[in-house]
Amino acid sequence: MTLFYDARGNIYGVVSPASLRSKGIDLPESAALAAQTRNRWTTAAITCECDWGSTPRPVGAKAHRSDGLLVGPFQAEPPFDLLIVNTDGSLAERSGNGLTIFAQALTDQGLMTGASELRVHHDKSDALTPVPTRVEPAVHEQVAGFWLELGLPAFGPMAVGAQAVERVMLGATELSHVSALAVINPQWATSQFVRVGNPHCVTLVEQVSALPDNAQMQQTALFEPLKAIAFAPPAGAGQPCVAGINLQWAARQPGNRVIARVFERGEGPTASSGTSASAVACAAWRAGWVESGEVAVVMPGGIAPVRLHTQGETLLSVSLFGAAQPQA
Repeated sequence: MTLFYDARGNIYGVVSPASLRSKGIDLPESAALAAQTRNRWTTAAITCECDWGSTPRPVGAKAHRSDGLLVGPFQAEPPFDLLIVNTDGSLAERSGNGLTIFAQALTDQGLMTGASELRVHHDKSDALTPVPTRVEPAVHEQVAGFWLELGLPAFGPMAVGAQAVERVMLGATELSHVSALAVINPQWATSQFVRVGNPHCVTLVEQVSALPDNAQMQQTALFEPLKAIAFAPPAGAGQPCVAGINLQWAARQPGNRVIARVFERGEGPTASSGTSASAVACAAWRAGWVESGEVAVVMPGGIAPVRLHTQGETLLSVSLFGAAQPQA
């Protein structure tokens, strides 16, 4: 049985490997082998578990009832292996909201009773697999959830495998100019590449009005050019990143807050994204917009608390708080 959870408007289905196999889906016994052979089973899994099926599709809703599928765990005790399947059948290296949801599902099943390691397996050749994340149950501002330790982010084109991008300077900070984004909107001329387990391109804008609207991003006129940038081939163009890139836009606000919008690789516009929020906070810190400590990243689906752990001028690590609820 697939259970659906909501984390700040980001919805994932959680399904066990045994459940998928019982439905005739050719899923290998190990998460590592499942990732290596994803071309033979992920499309069937998404169709089976994430399509609307007999449920009427709400007006204005996306093509699938969830933003993806979490397959796991592959064992009954920590560390827990899983795969994050995007609705286009590709695999993600990490998802903050997805891991929050998976931790909540494990807790609800009685499998996770304390801090645990979640290991995401994927098939990307330019990133470590599995990607580990330590998850610890916690309460933040009277909300029960989890802190996710996302480790040390990496910055710049090399960190995400970006090709043929121009260098630009913001004060003493070196950033990037992604011409394909600037063609769509001249105000999208300055970006920061960040890897937080998975790759991100955070475009820094001066005005909130320059942020794209989620409803607009779902329309073909904007969706298609953004898809060409964000999605890996054959769905996208793979430029500037052959493996695709998650896109974010960020606008500065007072009080260590940043407003953000997200267009996910393999999915499209989404109400929120945990690793995107973390990448936005890291990019904002590097640009001098926010101080270390807790940063509030405001997305359409809610506010993501992100902690930036620093020592002097050095960013040491980033952590994300998330909470999830079962969806009826």
